[in-house]
Amino acid sequence: MDWLNAGVQGVLLGGQYSLLACGLSLIFGVMRIVNLAHGVLAVLAAYLSLVLVQQGLPLWLAVVVVVPVFAVLGYAVQRGLFNPALAQVRGSDSARQGSRGAGELAPLLVSFGVAVALTSLLQEVFSADTRKIPTGDLASAGVPLGPLSVGLLPLITLVVAAAVIAAVQVFLARTATGRAMRAVADDAGAAAMYGVDPRHTYAVATALAFATLALAGVFVGMSTQFSPGYGDLVLLFAFEAVIIGGLGSLWGTLLGGIVLGLAQTIGAQIDPQSGVLAGHLVFLAVLVVRPGGLLPRSVPA
Repeated sequence: MDWLNAGVQGVLLGGQYSLLACGLSLIFGVMRIVNLAHGVLAVLAAYLSLVLVQQGLPLWLAVVVVVPVFAVLGYAVQRGLFNPALAQVRGSDSARQGSRGAGELAPLLVSFGVAVALTSLLQEVFSADTRKIPTGDLASAGVPLGPLSVGLLPLITLVVAAAVIAAVQVFLARTATGRAMRAVADDAGAAAMYGVDPRHTYAVATALAFATLALAGVFVGMSTQFSPGYGDLVLLFAFEAVIIGGLGSLWGTLLGGIVLGLAQTIGAQIDPQSGVLAGHLVFLAVLVVRPGGLLPRSVPA
């Protein structure tokens, strides 16, 4: 029974990891950059939700406010920070050959700078004390599942993660904007020749990624204690889920999150002190055996 419970809890934990990793996977799939500010941005969303709840807003309404705010923020960050950095990589062939190393590092360095600045700002405003978004009875509510009782909040998180990933997948496959994202991911220059504005398309992709990470940040804030420095751990788990599942593959991200969650809970069942270590070891094993991930795909489709 203990092993069955560990497996179920691992799947539920994987839902949180895959929701966190969805935006990271999307940005990489479209623009081939790793957003190092992903974790602290999720924590920022948790803090913003906490402030709104403390001001008297219902939690669901706080989510309704935070998600579009982060979508707008994502669009602005992409147009104002990431696009100029990407221009060094996506410029003319001669420019790329002349400053290839600096160009490829530029988006990474920009996201690192954003992460450092935001972490310092959050610590200045909220201090290093840990916080948690109050959820009332939802925190202790359970759903009977055969001989087990499953936490309602982790179950909701898993369902939301699957729904968000499915919705993003349908958006990429069935809408004109989604097809434009796939086109610029394949070849931004060729897409521009057919009337697609890569800068706007990148910004829309980042807006969508920020919306998903804001939602993930709220669920993290509801399920665990967080502080300004918690973003580093969030980024680590999200990155491992993306790598395990396959870079740029959204369904792979869901699978990667579940595999990582299972590794941690089963590892903790073997040794309570080694749950996180077990997840890192599985991540390393996947890198060695299948460097492309379990469900590799270069472009979300």
